[in-house]
Amino acid sequence: MTIQTTRLSDPAVRAFVAAVNAHDREGFLALLAPDATMADDGDDRNLDQWIDQEIFSSNGHLEVDRETNGGRALIARYRNDTWGEMRTRWDFTVDEDGRIARFETGQA
Repeated sequence: MTIQTTRLSDPAVRAFVAAVNAHDREGFLALLAPDATMADDGDDRNLDQWIDQEIFSSNGHLEVDRETNGGRALIARYRNDTWGEMRTRWDFTVDEDGRIARFETGQA
């Protein structure tokens, strides 16, 4: 059963999912710490390239099925126009200012 975005526990993660689903690149970037990093399937990636390719130019969308670790770990169905739908995991590190310092994703 999908968890509604508004019911996600962690405010930064909730805003992240909302920005992805609204295709709000500027809002998404505002959630990130200045030196934010990310990894996909265990490999560090260029953040700007990855979000443009995997989220914003390909209509990325997240439907969260489960959250753990206070809402900072998700299992979700992620889909975009490039890869279709897949079951994914998302892990977030949120800094003391409430901004996302790192996120890691990959197939679950």
